[in-house]
Amino acid sequence: MAEVPDEDKNPEDEFQDMIREILSGNSGVDPSKLAGAAGLPNDPASLQAMMMQFQRAMQQSSDGEINWNVSTEQAVEIGRKDAVSITPAERSQLDQAFHVAELWLAEVTSFASLTSSPRALSRAEWSKATMPLWTQLAEPVATNISNALTTVLKEQAPEQLQDMIGQATRMIKSIGGTMFAMQLGQVVGQLSTEVVSGGDVGIPLLNDEAALIPQNVAAFGEGLDIPDDQVQLYLAVRELAHARLFRHARWLRLHVISSITAFAQGIRIDTDAIEELASGFDPSNTEELREAMTNGSLIPPKTDEQLAALERLETTLALIEGWVDVVTAEATSRLPKADAVAETVRRRRATGGPAEQAFSTLVGLELRPRRLREAAAMWRTVTEAVGSAARDSLWQHPDLVPTSADIDDPAALVARLEAAARGETPEPDEFDMALEDLLRTEHEANSGETESDGTDTPPDEPPAVP
Repeated sequence: MAEVPDEDKNPEDEFQDMIREILSGNSGVDPSKLAGAAGLPNDPASLQAMMMQFQRAMQQSSDGEINWNVSTEQAVEIGRKDAVSITPAERSQLDQAFHVAELWLAEVTSFASLTSSPRALSRAEWSKATMPLWTQLAEPVATNISNALTTVLKEQAPEQLQDMIGQATRMIKSIGGTMFAMQLGQVVGQLSTEVVSGGDVGIPLLNDEAALIPQNVAAFGEGLDIPDDQVQLYLAVRELAHARLFRHARWLRLHVISSITAFAQGIRIDTDAIEELASGFDPSNTEELREAMTNGSLIPPKTDEQLAALERLETTLALIEGWVDVVTAEATSRLPKADAVAETVRRRRATGGPAEQAFSTLVGLELRPRRLREAAAMWRTVTEAVGSAARDSLWQHPDLVPTSADIDDPAALVARLEAAARGETPEPDEFDMALEDLLRTEHEANSGETESDGTDTPPDEPPAVP
């Protein structure tokens, strides 16, 4: 006898039962393939962790919020694999490198030392310390994907499932967000095995703190035929220069993060791509879902507004990295193998690691600025012309920071700085003249409204009666 459906059962409970069947493998969907869709390795521990995360998402679906602790747990777990403990000797060696780096930087920049001591971090510690910013950058995209997923499911689901889907929306968002959080955790965890420091990816992940990852620093130096102490010292100088800049220019970190967040919030998910994926989706082939989430196909081409915002952001990142390059080169001029280490840094930065490329497709944002070489050349020109103090003064306020036009024409920037040093008033540019014309026009219009030739009737008096 066929089982009679329980008409009193909540549609959301039915949806939970369906998800539990999927996770248990009783629905024809292999849990190991779901793990592949989430970017997890196919092993019992990962499968168990995935099922626990989905169960937790189902239990916490009342608000539909993404549980970003999933990302931290995933990243920390990856960071702990093949981890090498930091020995007291390594800590002492890095402390010495940071000490010398502080002395060398004091000779080439006016920016003050950090108030906190630089740290030696393990890969797992780096993941945990930087995850708050990663999730802040990724949240707009994750939210958009979850919203788009529920929209498509409502539109594509058969009529008999509409009630179930409609009342389980928050749960669907939570589960979709959990899968995205797992993906982010995988990316950040892999990044922790590639980066050498807190500022290695160019954005202020650790605020104005400085840190090196000894295990990755050692891997960086392998095969370079450069003494380890020189590699450590060069990277310590770079890291301290990056942190000093953000400590001095307090506005800069918020400016960078706000720019990235504004760009990410403008990202829209291609619902047509999701519909196409859903219409031909084979539950036994979840690799298709994983590929769609990691290859960037769900994020449509950037709009003109996004391209403009991205160009401004890239200019800022290029100015930051270019300044760090120039200051580091000056500070390490007495280091015999400095040029060789610098070239290795440039090659790594030009290509980017696998995890960095994954973040680019996951969030739609490349972390490496394209105009870095031109920005560095501009900073060198400015330094040679007006000195390091005048160069560094440009970071005091956002209005003083060089623009993309200054990168194109460093000579014009140098001319303005030299004129300012002589106390000369700079020649007004097109913007200044346009603003002056606008203010003059408004002033004349306002003056015309208030002037009277003596024949007009005062506005507060009634018209004269003939």
